[in-house]
Amino acid sequence: MKVFGGSVFEKFAAVLASFLALRSVSFIAAASTSLPPKEKGNCTYAVTIETTCTKGAGTSNHVSLRFGDTKSNDILVHHLNSKHVRRVDPLEPQVLDDVPRRPFQACMVDQFQVTGECVESPICYLYLKLTGHDDWRPGFAQVRAIEGPHLSSEYFYIRRYLPRHVWHGSDLCDTEVTPFGVKYKRKVFGEKPAQPSMP
Repeated sequence: MKVFGGSVFEKFAAVLASFLALRSVSFIAAASTSLPPKEKGNCTYAVTIETTCTKGAGTSNHVSLRFGDTKSNDILVHHLNSKHVRRVDPLEPQVLDDVPRRPFQACMVDQFQVTGECVESPICYLYLKLTGHDDWRPGFAQVRAIEGPHLSSEYFYIRRYLPRHVWHGSDLCDTEVTPFGVKYKRKVFGEKPAQPSMP
């Protein structure tokens, strides 16, 4: 049996082949749209930390820093000392020599430059950890997001000697207003997920 110069079987095979070709193209297009997104790039942050003028407030110990936003973007800096950019001294606005100056000295404000994961909402928590044997009494800390100033943090006020070898700071992300005042949710780092119990 001939239909327009070809058998019904040949026409059916041609239609089936074109259908399968279209199906494979649409499958490839769908697969390409469901590929995992590219990794987020890094962003630059300017961290400002004040050391109070209390006697013995300065430290030469290692200080670690972690901060982030409500979207679980957590930036961790193990040795903040090595990220030191400059000392901000209101009485000496211009430093004329190139002598490296140690951070975290009493009555000083230090600036650090940190690169890390980009935050998606304003930075709302900041924690510091002191590792060593001497004490340190920071006054305030603030993180500015260079690429997105609207994502910068407020000032975090500490004004006490930090306990050693533990994270200490403020979390302003999850707050709840109660009849007794504002309740802050405590953030715990390094918590292991609970193991399922055996039946």
